[in-house]
Amino acid sequence: MTDLKHPPEELTKGDFSEAQKPFDLFGEWLEDARASEINDPNALALATVDETGLPNVRMVLLKDFDERGFVFYTNFESAKGRELLSAGKAAMCFHWKSLRRQVRIRGPVREVSGDEADAYYKSRPRGSRIGAWASKQSRSLESRFALEKEVARYTAKFGVGEIPRPDHWSGMRLTPLSIEFWHDRPFRLHDRVVFSRETPDAPWTKDRLYP
Repeated sequence: MTDLKHPPEELTKGDFSEAQKPFDLFGEWLEDARASEINDPNALALATVDETGLPNVRMVLLKDFDERGFVFYTNFESAKGRELLSAGKAAMCFHWKSLRRQVRIRGPVREVSGDEADAYYKSRPRGSRIGAWASKQSRSLESRFALEKEVARYTAKFGVGEIPRPDHWSGMRLTPLSIEFWHDRPFRLHDRVVFSRETPDAPWTKDRLYP
């Protein structure tokens, strides 16, 4: 059994400040998390702001990443979707408690291509595809029974055939302008290294930060 207070040495040793490519380092840390986290190593806190500038934060799941950015999926008619489309920017935070590691990411967001969204949607369980039609995400729900009726209605509508992706459901890609890696160290003297750039096409710069 993993001791959460003292993670395995092979997952905590080494000075990651020497890393030159933030996406490669993130990939290594995510793989470590897949081996040590009990649930959802790809879970992240996604922060947005509403029209008044008041922040919102919630947990979502990372579904893909590469040098173009970090991809997650949502209902565009939800509070999250409306805020993402309105502001065009967001922030993410991954926290892997078993490893005492954190990654913070900030940057602009934009919708993924239709082909990319279709491919992911088709990979989801059938019940999840039905749910994307049945749930009016973030809006008032009179009762659980009302939701179950909508699920039954769309289950009957689509029968055993293909379930198309709703127009209001797709993916967003956050293209980072900054990626900060944080690693717990004794006496609160943590390691912090941030990669940043002015635009998505600019080269990365790297800085070590005081904890």
